Amino acid sequence: MSAIRDANNDDSRIASGLDVLSKDVTQYVTVYIADQLFGLPISRVHDVFTPDAMTPVPLSDKEVAGVLNLRGRIVTAIDMRWKLDLPQPDETMNRMAVGIDYKGESYGLIIDRVGEVLNLPMGEREPNPVNLDPRWSAISAGVHRLEGTLMVILDVDSVLQSMSVSAAA
Repeated sequence: MSAIRDANNDDSRIASGLDVLSKDVTQYVTVYIADQLFGLPISRVHDVFTPDAMTPVPLSDKEVAGVLNLRGRIVTAIDMRWKLDLPQPDETMNRMAVGIDYKGESYGLIIDRVGEVLNLPMGEREPNPVNLDPRWSAISAGVHRLEGTLMVILDVDSVLQSMSVSAAA
């Protein structure tokens, strides 16, 4: 995440990660899941890593890909394709994970690939479109319309809260 693209700058200049941002701008780490662009608030992202050596968790929800050791921490890996009811990728695809903390526990959201960090004006964030799939609306905090694509803002709390509810049931 060494480069930041300012979405308001027409020449798409690359800015230093040390740039001071206005309080009216939110930074998002962009990720792709089945070619759909998602944005996670950068304040929620602790790590970006390649998940490997996962241990399966018997009787867990299908979204739980397993657990792994990441620098001495036990991380529960959540497969976002399963979570969003999307087809699984080709087994040769090298997937990535985004490290998130939620209620004192470490999670890795398994995604297809990481994009870039975008600085987007909070005033341009829109509510979920009425035609957004209900499974996606349940974990979306709104959208940003970017040139040629729609970025769905991933509500990390909603993603992981639903995991906690199903685990408690």
